[in-house]
Amino acid sequence: MSVRALPQSIDETLQLLNGAGYVADRSLATVLFLSLKMGRPLFLEGEAGVGKTEIAKVLSQTLDRRLIRLQCYEGLDVASAVYEWNYTAQMIEIRLAEAAGDSDRRMLAEDVFSERFLIKRPVLQALEPDLNGPPIFLIDELDRADEAFEAFLLEVLSDNQVTIPEIGTIRAPEPPVVVVTTNRTREIHDALKRRCLYHWVDYPDAERELRIVNERVPGVRERLAREVVGFVQRLRREDLFKKPGVAETLDWASALTELDMVALDPEVISDTLGVLLKYQDDIGRIEGSRSKQLLDEARAELAAAE
Repeated sequence: MSVRALPQSIDETLQLLNGAGYVADRSLATVLFLSLKMGRPLFLEGEAGVGKTEIAKVLSQTLDRRLIRLQCYEGLDVASAVYEWNYTAQMIEIRLAEAAGDSDRRMLAEDVFSERFLIKRPVLQALEPDLNGPPIFLIDELDRADEAFEAFLLEVLSDNQVTIPEIGTIRAPEPPVVVVTTNRTREIHDALKRRCLYHWVDYPDAERELRIVNERVPGVRERLAREVVGFVQRLRREDLFKKPGVAETLDWASALTELDMVALDPEVISDTLGVLLKYQDDIGRIEGSRSKQLLDEARAELAAAE
């Protein structure tokens, strides 16, 4: 089975992303190309909903590689992320050995702590060889994990290996394509960042966000798409607890399309703000007269650009 080749230029990388419906700018395509070419992990930082996780999914799809996702959370440990032993199967093996009169403890210990009793979690799976080529290893929302786990990842990101005390060091024959994302709820240590190529994924400008909506929301009316993007762009300038990301823009455009809307109006904005905003304080600040004012400003900006 032939392994699909990596892009050989920035332009090819840009085409690869755009071909899968991911509307990227050239700076992102550049750092992604360098990450693939140099075999270095890609560290993506930015607000929630701007498309960081989607990059790993697009790579998996376009390169025909397996996607292995490690979703980080508080309390994540080695047993959940890397490996654990199948204790039940080990106990059965020990009882069977005792019943058979096998008294060589050293041989028994080597047997029950062999790879056939090892339960492989995402990190270990990412280091395994694959016929389609090294997998895409997504370490998602690393900022949610504890600093101790972050420190553990240094060996994985530096040397593409993990050390299991009972077995030894397991090293990937070829390094996986690693994408690390963080929403910046806390700072990630410099030691980890130094092992990666860094890129800040920002909110898109109006032109690129409109392209994203047209690409990802089939059947959206042209006027509606323009007004949705214009309104969201204005909304992000407000003093909100959580600004809407591109994911929320797409959800809102999809919801309004399902309602057969041709254009925005203040009433439907107030009725559907919960698709865009996820905190009641933010909704209360925007609904009513403020949403009408933002819509008027967005329309004026669109008219001036025509």
